[in-house]
Amino acid sequence: MAAAGVAVLCCKVSAALKTSRSLIRPRATGGTGFSLNLLLKNTPNITSLHQCRLFHTTLSRKGLEEFFDDPKNWGEEKVKSGASWTCQQLRNKSNEDLHKLWYVLLKERNMLLTLEQEAKRQILPMPSPERLEKVVESMDALDKVVQEREDALRLLQTGQEKARPGAWRKDIFGRIIWHKFKQWPIPWYLNKRYNRKRFFAMPYVDRFDRLKYEKQARIQARRKNLEKKKEKLLQEKFPHLSEAQKSSLA
Repeated sequence: MAAAGVAVLCCKVSAALKTSRSLIRPRATGGTGFSLNLLLKNTPNITSLHQCRLFHTTLSRKGLEEFFDDPKNWGEEKVKSGASWTCQQLRNKSNEDLHKLWYVLLKERNMLLTLEQEAKRQILPMPSPERLEKVVESMDALDKVVQEREDALRLLQTGQEKARPGAWRKDIFGRIIWHKFKQWPIPWYLNKRYNRKRFFAMPYVDRFDRLKYEKQARIQARRKNLEKKKEKLLQEKFPHLSEAQKSSLA
């Protein structure tokens, strides 16, 4: 059934093309454009139709080969690639350029993922795997820049910092959370489901909150001590580097 439908569609398209060609004939002298046979000869101010198309289809020049790397890079262990896009570079681009760049990066990412899967299947190392990391970093930076522009536009138009309005509230465990507002068909004082929510903590929870904050402070202090010990060991192991760093700072 599908093949028959495709055949009928092809017949209709070919018939339409033949009809359009029969309606168009080249001019006799002095011009490269076309004119319609059905138009009257004495019709004034007839514009040339050399830039018009009665039937247009997008020409598909590439197919599934876009999911694979350039044949020149096949068999190579290392493939040259540029640096990833930074947020500072992307902020200078227009929205249209960012939209085009997103799809370019998306096609490159799909190609690299296909290459990675094929390398796994053949149990071979992927040539220049850092290319995939650069593409992912570029897409993350582009997404961040677009989000910055959306936030700035929202702040300018509505004065709201987040896309969905809300407020900082305290839950029953004493944690500070961001509560997102919702639209309800009835007022809040008649909404039983909303009134069941508790945006406050009982007094006996304060003790556990204090213990939680003490634990977080100890973890941060322990992390800072470990970093200081590592720096000290590196300075003892490489004293010339520490002296060079001190001289550069001075």
